[in-house]
Amino acid sequence: MTSRVFVRSAAVIAMAALLAGCGVLGGGKRDRITIYAPDPRVQADPTWPAVDWQLSLTAPEADGMFDSLRIAVRPSPDELQVYKDANWAKRPSDMLQDTLLRALEDSGKIPAVARQGSGISADYKLVLDLRRFEADYPQPGGLPAATIEVNAKLLHAQDQKVVAARTFLHAEPADTTAIPDVVVAFDRSLTALGREMAGWILSTGQQHEVSAHD
Repeated sequence: MTSRVFVRSAAVIAMAALLAGCGVLGGGKRDRITIYAPDPRVQADPTWPAVDWQLSLTAPEADGMFDSLRIAVRPSPDELQVYKDANWAKRPSDMLQDTLLRALEDSGKIPAVARQGSGISADYKLVLDLRRFEADYPQPGGLPAATIEVNAKLLHAQDQKVVAARTFLHAEPADTTAIPDVVVAFDRSLTALGREMAGWILSTGQQHEVSAHD
């Protein structure tokens, strides 16, 4: 499935400067910031089970070092930087939650899924810990990989017991070192991760439902 990435130049320079933390006092020159908004679309797997329970998604926990509008890049294992003049339109934790929510809604496999606090009576709750969302360079001088790591816990809402837990890791190589290509790699990485996680949520929750009613 072709990844679609919307690239939008900041229309209001003052707002873009604020987002990037690069405001300049006086009449100095301001940098132009490009805003990137990956738009991952997850195609449902026909083998995913159709369930009759409902799910709520908690807001993912994440380290503020990379869960910001700045695009994090790790040129070496011990060094974390950000790309200059480039921002995300949404924080990585929001992008992750949006991807999962839309993947499950569009799958047609679950009657209701919503963010926690939306008012639905959920049977299960998904708790997420976003550990990494960064462009990593596995080898010096090589190409970066859009790396996303998430720990997920599926809880039975009635007793708050953990039904299952799993850590997901996906690294999607970029075609070049250019920022637009890195963003496209993040789109692909989010799509792959969203597909894997959605399938796991439905299958794991359904297994628990079946065993609970045996």
